Order: sequence, then structure tokens, then C-alpha cells
Amino acid sequence: MLRGDVGLELGQRVARALRVALDVDITAEEALIRPSNRDGADYQCNVAMSLAKKIGKNPREVAALIVEHLDAQDALETPEIAGPGFINLKLRREWLEAQAANLVGDSRLGVPKTEQPRRIAIDYSSPNVAKEMHVGHLRSTIIGDAFCRLLTFAGHEVIPHNHLGDWGTPFGMLIEHLTDEGQGAEHEISDLNAFYQQARQKFDSDPGFADRARRRVVLLQGGDEATLKLWHELVGESQRHFNQIYELLGIGLSAGDNYGESFYNPYLADTITELQQKGLIETSDGALCVFPPGFSNREGDRLPLIVRKSDGGYGYATTDFATVRYWVRDRKVDELIYVVGTPQAQHFQMIFATSKQAGWLDDAHTAVHTGFGTILGADGKTIRTRAGGTIKLIDLLTEAVENSYKVMPETSEVEGAEKDALARTIGLGAVKYADLSNDREKDYVFTWEKMLATTGDTSVYIQYANARILSIGRKVGRVPAENAPLVLQEQAERDLALKLLQLPTAIRAAIDELAPHKLTNYLFETATAFSAFYNDCPVATAETQELQDSRLQLLALTSRVLTLGLSLLGIGAPERL
Repeated sequence: MLRGDVGLELGQRVARALRVALDVDITAEEALIRPSNRDGADYQCNVAMSLAKKIGKNPREVAALIVEHLDAQDALETPEIAGPGFINLKLRREWLEAQAANLVGDSRLGVPKTEQPRRIAIDYSSPNVAKEMHVGHLRSTIIGDAFCRLLTFAGHEVIPHNHLGDWGTPFGMLIEHLTDEGQGAEHEISDLNAFYQQARQKFDSDPGFADRARRRVVLLQGGDEATLKLWHELVGESQRHFNQIYELLGIGLSAGDNYGESFYNPYLADTITELQQKGLIETSDGALCVFPPGFSNREGDRLPLIVRKSDGGYGYATTDFATVRYWVRDRKVDELIYVVGTPQAQHFQMIFATSKQAGWLDDAHTAVHTGFGTILGADGKTIRTRAGGTIKLIDLLTEAVENSYKVMPETSEVEGAEKDALARTIGLGAVKYADLSNDREKDYVFTWEKMLATTGDTSVYIQYANARILSIGRKVGRVPAENAPLVLQEQAERDLALKLLQLPTAIRAAIDELAPHKLTNYLFETATAFSAFYNDCPVATAETQELQDSRLQLLALTSRVLTLGLSLLGIGAPERL
């Protein structure tokens, strides 16, 4: 048995019943065991519905055969068949107590490591050099970090990489502006956006500067040593700004994870040559293009990806092809995950389709684009400053920390530096949770009132629940013995224990579907189950020491589950508020 993963355990038993009853072979996951909110049911098995048509039987007949051959008397009350063929499953109290007790000594709280670890490269964040990160970078950065944490915890080898925009024609004007300002490596650019705008203004208004900028691009692409030195200064200065954001958000990206457009530049020519050798390139109006099958415009004309422009320059598609080729061939990854906005969906579909034609992607080497929606303001439009400009990410995060002081209780136990650290944990956690708790493919409205609420589906509510749990333990003044038995007498105790055992199911769903909101939903439900327990099951005044030990044990497990779950989303769980 996979310790603590009740859903998989029940799935294995259903799979064995099907082999005996119908000689049908399925996996535990294919048994379709799901937590149930129906009265009298802890889980529901839906496999009879999906199997019936394949084997030519009525769903209820299949369900009846499963129930008849299900070897689970030790774990389940008598299963019930409902509706067209659902099987409702309720755990025996003694079995539930034993399974929950197993979690006490389990550092992974019942979550198994994958038996088939993969080498996975995740492309996320991806800001542009010489420009400050803005609110548009928030979702990619937060979602990508959550993927890294979840997949690493599951046992996969994860390689984060930051696809910086650090190459191309704009760098001619930026480097020339840098030289005009007389800035060297020791100089700090206080406002990257202003620096970029100044360079652009000079490029547009001063023909002499524009000519110098164009010549500088040629020097940069030709590997001129002095020009490259200035370019490195720009990249380094930008990295200083990026690091400020990453450190504040607790994001694990560093300069060592940078794989910008410049990194792939030496691979572009060979990538095009290989595409030509495989007969995938056509010439169209002087440009070299690929036409992946199945993509056309409204007029029915084939859609191209330009790999080399008519003037000899390269486009985004060329770099993206070189990226796939490098990570699969040189770095031996099994899977590529791109955390990039949904508007780029068709572009990546075309990149992946061509990469399959080229042999870079196949059944053993896959790529997936995990798109995401837009952050909206209260007016339902893309969030902007009051003046209509783009919001700097550092300003948004600073505001989050400032607003978090407002939700701290007046009786807060922390002061000074500890209080400031707590404000960062609460405020930045609220921003992350608000993003991750929404279906990533959908837009969501950004409001401080909602994300910092102490009730409802927010990180603050979950953090408060955890802090309250720990305060109960401090009030009682002792911890239970590790082998203290769990006694689930009250319904609220049972509901909480059952919810704790569903952590593996929630994490598995978040990973399999690349959907962090599956985990946030679970954490909110767990915190809500704790709230009901808190109201119905006194701990400090429990009737017996055995009952107090049991409830203390249950509280300790709940705190561990909430803390682990939040950490997998990159959110802290303060011990005191």
C-alpha cells in the first residue's frame, strides 16, 4: 500500500476486483476514485460508468460486480451503488484512525515519490534586459515557481531556466546610450525603464545616434570585445533588479538559471541547417520558413514560422527551435514546460509540431505550453496604474507588504523586525495565493480587499488557521506521545482526519493537470475542516487525557499539512500572528 494515499489504495482494490470479476486490467488511477461530498460517502468510484460501454454491460451491472468482488471489508463499510452506476465508499472508523495515525511518523505526510522520475526543464519568468519587471511578469514567475516546487517534491529532476530577452537590435541603442552617459560596471542604473526610454527617444530623434546604434548592433553580433563588455554590464545591472524581485518573492531563480536569447545565438545557424536537411524549410518572399501541417489563416492559406528573415536576421521562432533542440539533445531532458501567456498558444503549437517533424520531440521527449490568463483591475480591464501606465512589479509587491499590516490583529504577539518579516510573509503570500487559487487559464480580478481577507478562500485565512492551531498547542503546554492513538469520536474529528488523508490526491491532481488551484482548493477545505473541529472539539478542556492527546495529534498533523501545502506554493506559514 502507498502509505497514506487512500485514493490510490482504494483504486488498487477496485482494480483487483475488476480483474477477478471481469478479467479487466486497469491501474489504480484508472479506477477513478474521487473524494465525495455526498452524505454518508467519503469517496466515490466512477469507473463503472467509463467501462460499461467498452465491455458491453450496463453500468450498474458493472458496479454490482465490483462491489461483489471488492476485498475491502477491513477498510470500508458496505459500499452503495447510486444513480446510473456510481459506487459510494465510506471508510471504517478504525481503518481511518489507523491511516491517519500512519501520517504522524511520515515526513511526506502520505505523499509518495514518483516511481518514474523525469528530467524536466521549466521555462518561466523571462523578463527583458534593460527593462524593469512589470505586473505582466507576475503570473509566469509565480506559476513557474510552484511547478518547480511541486515537481521537485514529487521526485522529478527539475531544471528551471529563465529565457531572458537579452539580444537583438534594441541593444545597439542601449549600449550607445550607456557609453554616452559614461557609465561603467560600477554604476547602478536606478530606473531601467527611464534608461530605456531615454535611449529610444535619442534613437528616434537623433539620426547620428541612430546610425551609431545600428553599427553597434553589428559589432555586438560580430563579437566585438568592447561591445560585449558593455552588453554584459547591461545584463548584470538588469539582473540586480530581477534579483530584488526574486528575493522578495522567494523565487529560486538566479543568474545561473539564465538562458537568454543570446545563449541560443550560436545554435541558430545549425538549427536552420538541420531543418533544411530534413526538408522542412521553404523560401517565401526571400525568407526561410517552415509550414507545420494543420495551421492556416481564415483564407485557408498555410501559416508560416519565419526562421530567417529576408535580410538575414533571425526571429523568435528560430530561437524557440534552438531551445527545444538544445534541451532535448544536449541537456537530455524528458519534458519541457513553457509557462507563457495564453496568447502565445498557437505559436507554441506550431513550434512543437515542427519539432516533432524534426525528430526533437517524440513520445519520450515532450513539450507542453501552460498558458495563463490576464490580471485584471476592478474595471475588468488589464490592470494598470491610475495614469494608465504599466505597473512596476516591485511597486505592486511593496504595496502588498504595506497593506498586510492592516490585517494583523491588534493583539499581535510580534513586534519590530519580526513584525516586518510577518508582513512580507502575509502580503506576498496573499499575492501568490490569489494568483494560484484561480484556474491559471482564466483571467482574474486583482483586489486587495479580497486577497487580504481573513475569511474565505485566501492565504491569510489558511495562515491564521495554522497560527491558531499552534497557539492551542502552546496553551495546553505539552505535546502528545508520538504513538498516542487517534480517537475520532466526533464528526468534526472524522471530517478533519479524512481531509488530511486527501493531501496526496490534491498534490497528484495539481501535478498531473499542472493546476496549482487544485492544491489551494484542498488547503482551503482543510482549513475550513479545522475551523469546524475548533468549534466542536475542545482541546484544552478535553474530557480525558487520551482524548486530549488524540486532538493534539490531529492538530499537529493539520499544521504540518497546511505548512507543507503552502510551502509547495511558495507561501510561508507563520507560527504566530
